Amino acid sequence: MLKLFIEWYKKRFSDPHVVSLMIVIIVLFFIIYFFNKILLPILIAIVLSYLLDRPVNYLQQKKVPHTLAVVIVLLVFMLVGLAGMMILLPLIWQQGVSLITNIPTMLNFANKFITSLPEHYPELIDVGLFDSIIQGITSKVVQTGNSLLQFSISSLFGLVSVVINAVLVPIIMFFLLKDKSKIWGYCSKALPKNRTILNKVATEMDQQISNYIVGNVLHIIILSVCVYIPFWYFGLDYGLLLAVLVGLSVLIPYIGIIISSIPVVLIALSQWGFTAQFSYLIFFYILIQALDGNLLVPYLFSEKLNLHPLVIIVAVIIFGGLWGFWGVFFAIPLATLVKAIINAWPNLEEINNIKNEKKQIK
Repeated sequence: MLKLFIEWYKKRFSDPHVVSLMIVIIVLFFIIYFFNKILLPILIAIVLSYLLDRPVNYLQQKKVPHTLAVVIVLLVFMLVGLAGMMILLPLIWQQGVSLITNIPTMLNFANKFITSLPEHYPELIDVGLFDSIIQGITSKVVQTGNSLLQFSISSLFGLVSVVINAVLVPIIMFFLLKDKSKIWGYCSKALPKNRTILNKVATEMDQQISNYIVGNVLHIIILSVCVYIPFWYFGLDYGLLLAVLVGLSVLIPYIGIIISSIPVVLIALSQWGFTAQFSYLIFFYILIQALDGNLLVPYLFSEKLNLHPLVIIVAVIIFGGLWGFWGVFFAIPLATLVKAIINAWPNLEEINNIKNEKKQIK
């Protein structure tokens, strides 16, 4: 058994470029896995730097000096982000608190609706079971709402951490955008010399991650705005909060849209019941989701990932379990990374050719 393993190892890992690739991947995995909380400001800055890299390059093409382009783009981004937080966050927070406090009322409505069902289907529905479930959910929601509305010492420490990160992230972003080539030069000195395969994978993933981040941010903004329009027109309660949730749901492929659609349907149903207004709202909501899936997503993510939906769902589960939100956010790029490594990995014929070339050189 040991002999077979040694033979397999020699066949697959005899190329030093392959060994270099595996060492770098393992080291990065352990660093991110054990120090992800410490590295959180750096990870956020890297994501936002990918987002702002294209505007910086655009200004450079217009003959704007590199450092000035970085300062302009960063200032505009911070001003837009600050204005958005001052305008949108209070409204979203108010709607969130109102929704939490009104959930018991909605559950009572659901309870009344469910208790009317046994008149039509007495042999299928147990009223007592549904009643106990709804009472349990109501009590849990009330407890959760009270805990969220209370301001504690832990909340204060969390606020301090957010403020510190809000100062650190723009500073890190500035240097990442300004000295990207220098930073990569310093990092490359620490990498193994035999890194042909590593460079191939890194080049492919750099472009993939850039397209994915920019596409995802645009996707969230466009979908949130498009969904909010019918919510606002029909006067749906908590429309802004629900629109933001629907927009953020794109971060979790396939599963997110199902989860975010449940509160939309339930709130609309508790507000209007089975009326024409409810039907119109759901019709436009489904229409927007259909246009999103068939037009917007193919346009934003024009580069085909060629990943099976089951592979994406498994990637979300695995990487989300490892790294939480960031694992879910980067599930598709990480799955693409695995695919890129498999594609770049030399087969036995290529390894034998490399060995023969070395022998001829000697």
